Amino acid sequence: MTTIDPRQFRNALGAFATGVTVVTTSDEFGNDVGLTANSFNSVSLEPPMVLWSLARNAGSLPAFMGNEHFAVHVLSNRQEAVSNRFAKRGVDKFTGLELTRGQGGVPLLSECAARFECRTAYRYEGGDHMIFVGEVLNFEHFDLPPLVYQSGGYALAVKKPAEYAAEDEAYLADSFGRNALTYLIGRVFHQLRFRLRPVLESKQLTDLEHQVIGVLGVQNDRSLDELDALLDLSNLRVSQPLLAGLVDRQLIVLSEAEQGVRARLTDAGRRLNIELLAATKAIEDEVTEGFDHGEMQVITHLMRRMARDSNVDVPPLWKKPV
Repeated sequence: MTTIDPRQFRNALGAFATGVTVVTTSDEFGNDVGLTANSFNSVSLEPPMVLWSLARNAGSLPAFMGNEHFAVHVLSNRQEAVSNRFAKRGVDKFTGLELTRGQGGVPLLSECAARFECRTAYRYEGGDHMIFVGEVLNFEHFDLPPLVYQSGGYALAVKKPAEYAAEDEAYLADSFGRNALTYLIGRVFHQLRFRLRPVLESKQLTDLEHQVIGVLGVQNDRSLDELDALLDLSNLRVSQPLLAGLVDRQLIVLSEAEQGVRARLTDAGRRLNIELLAATKAIEDEVTEGFDHGEMQVITHLMRRMARDSNVDVPPLWKKPV
């Protein structure tokens, strides 16, 4: 298995702009299977993991359920025809294409912007979709411009979002409170957390325990000071009883280092974090179902800028590889 370099893996993930991918595998009879999917997301850098989702009524679902391997191809801007082909049903999608074979004999396409060969680590039933979380076993980044899909068509740049209707603009202009970012962001955050609450209760997790596991899932092996500083953003603090409870449940381990005590997820903690990430992704997909690709890219881009430019003195959630 190829050793994964975190910096190169991050660069390859950056090739994904708005979600034009083709996911491939092979069924139990050795037939190649593939489809166009727009649900690709990164999950973790260490270990490198990605996820995507497939409708539970899709004809290709049995193949992906029966094969432990799949490949995600981030299409380049020269592959519009490939995207259209794999979006259709009842056609031979692989005829005439240049193919190689990857992990588990999965078919690999050429001329894409990036390609990730994965082993299925977890499957999660998210409403009418099955969410596949894959451990990346190998990847290639071809440094080609990615294909962008926006508002029902292909594009090379994100389209300016539609303006509010005049009556909505007038309504919002009358009240700073209704239009305040702190109010809007806070309301969305709490509404999403409310939807996740039944999942946490089923796992007998408090909100703070979930956040500790999530922070370690993004970047494992953190000092207690780092955990405390990151969670302080939510006005929460790490306590010894909380850590002891997670240790007793074999979700984290604590170790002494020169700089003090450090926390790491156990294998059970990693599995739980992946399950919670899949559940969170399912909730996000449900909430944003009415958004087009352009709107989602704008939201993500602006939220990243706000997070980067907020000037809050806390450790970075995603550490840059050395």
